[in-house]
Amino acid sequence: MGSLGICLSLVAGLQSGSMVFVPVTEFTLAWTHSIEKVRWEEDYVVQLDAAGAQPLLHAVQARVRGSAAGMEPPSGAVLRQGWYHYVPAIQTPPELRLTRSEFTPDYEVCVQGRCQSMADWMISDGGITLLKACRKPE
Repeated sequence: MGSLGICLSLVAGLQSGSMVFVPVTEFTLAWTHSIEKVRWEEDYVVQLDAAGAQPLLHAVQARVRGSAAGMEPPSGAVLRQGWYHYVPAIQTPPELRLTRSEFTPDYEVCVQGRCQSMADWMISDGGITLLKACRKPE
């Protein structure tokens, strides 16, 4: 059994089997809204399911830096030091479908407070990148 982490793949390249493994079990996915320029951050943990067989993404918490038109924080969010903190409604998403565009800053993956552009691991084709929990391919 391989180590746990996240796998990144381009939707357009799924047939070619191109995938990148990032060995991380706790990370923050961060981005800046393209129009309102508001930063969003979501904290995730990669863990095994109850049977210990399948890796899962677990959304622990999220926050948005302020609010703007069409960017209201969800019900129950708590404002602390300029950030609205909340627990995401979908806590175990099967995958994240991240639309990446050349016209906006790329997503960042932050580990232990150090953030790197997603492009450091996988280039963008301007389409959708899938992020999901996985085991290191052997």
